Amino acid sequence: MKIATFNINGIRSRLARLLEWLAESEPDIVCLQELKAVHETFPETAIRKAGYSPVWQGQKSWNGVAILARGIDPVVSRRALPGDDDDLQSRYIEAAVDGVVVACLYAPNGNPQPGPKFDYKNAWMERLLVHAKELLDSKAPVVIAGDYNVVPTDGVEDIYNPRSWKNDALLQPEPREAYMRLLKQGWTDAIHKLHPGEPIYTFWDYMRNRWPRDAGLRIDHILLAPSLAKKLIDAGVDKEVRGREGASDHAPAWVVMK
Repeated sequence: MKIATFNINGIRSRLARLLEWLAESEPDIVCLQELKAVHETFPETAIRKAGYSPVWQGQKSWNGVAILARGIDPVVSRRALPGDDDDLQSRYIEAAVDGVVVACLYAPNGNPQPGPKFDYKNAWMERLLVHAKELLDSKAPVVIAGDYNVVPTDGVEDIYNPRSWKNDALLQPEPREAYMRLLKQGWTDAIHKLHPGEPIYTFWDYMRNRWPRDAGLRIDHILLAPSLAKKLIDAGVDKEVRGREGASDHAPAWVVMK
């Protein structure tokens, strides 16, 4: 089983790139983030024609998440992260797919920090920690995949050079600590597990010539519950997708399990 996560950064404007990658990579399950489309304008027909059944939660201009499954219909269990009924941002969707519980998330960016957006980011991560523990305690095979908007460390495996990012919300102690607390619960960071110390980035900003310089960050993560971590055989990033015309500023990350 191959599970991927991809911040598409506007599904309507990058639909051709998405369909191209689906045909090439043939993942069984895909988590998409930053759809930037209202619920009614999601390109369901094109996705189904490509062989995938989608479930999604849209939002005008911003956010939006989706789960695509090849040859099977996902069964939605949640369309929002629990813990705050007043939070209307479309950042979380959860579904059962072929015996696996798939949680797709788009965590808040948090910039500028300090400020209300950073406070929201930290509160959102605390809610994620609570729900992730509940998922872990269920003993079900669970994957939590998406754009966490957290660079875990200053190491070369996570960022090309932290110097110009020191004040960015992605590198602040609070979200980093929250991410480490997730791992301490018992989740496995699949890419880090199989590629420790290797610079395997998932995001290259459009500014400052960062893609040609390979000045990337690792902010898209795939966390596996213990029952799935035992079956992990491969993980990586389809880096070349970022270099194509009209590409997202992210590249798809993926895992393969027995």
